[in-house]
Amino acid sequence: MPPRRSYDQYCSAARALDAVGDRWTLLIVRELLAGPRRYTDLHADLPGVSTDVLASRLKDMERDGLTTRRRLPPPGAAYVYELTPRGRELLPVLLALGEWGRAGLGERRPTDALRAHWFALPLLSSLGSLEGEGLVEVRLEEGDFHLYAGAGEGPAYGDGPAPREPGARLSMDGETCTALARGELSLPEAVRAGRVEVTGDGTLAKSLREA
Repeated sequence: MPPRRSYDQYCSAARALDAVGDRWTLLIVRELLAGPRRYTDLHADLPGVSTDVLASRLKDMERDGLTTRRRLPPPGAAYVYELTPRGRELLPVLLALGEWGRAGLGERRPTDALRAHWFALPLLSSLGSLEGEGLVEVRLEEGDFHLYAGAGEGPAYGDGPAPREPGARLSMDGETCTALARGELSLPEAVRAGRVEVTGDGTLAKSLREA
């Protein structure tokens, strides 16, 4: 494998960009924060990336200790990619980057792709200011996904309904979720305005209803 390109600067920011500064790398991390993913699943949820570039980035990330590749046991018998503990440490980086990027989000362009679970990270940021943690299911017109508020070593979110009864269930329309992603209103504000319906008995659900 060819040597990794480097800025050759003795600076922690430069060293970090040596590992994650290439185009698509952080978006691959975003997808793998949902847990192990097959190559075909990654390619489907990263519209615009070529197969060659995706394969190259995954090799680089494995070499740099951000991901691992393993074979699932039968009957799956497929290879999946997943983040290492070092790779999962990029979650707060992506949360901060998403908050910084809110000002440039603007209106959705006709060429913009969208996946429901891409709203997971901004909602995790919103939930971070509330008391409590646990499994949260989010229901949108575009599809359902779930979050692990206060997630430790496991996935930060997942596509589809929650795998078990969540402590909080949030139902909203796409316009409200987009407004939250842009930072135009907070999650407690959306709940108070009746734009988000909250059900469940977990601490986060109670915090949202009382905020």
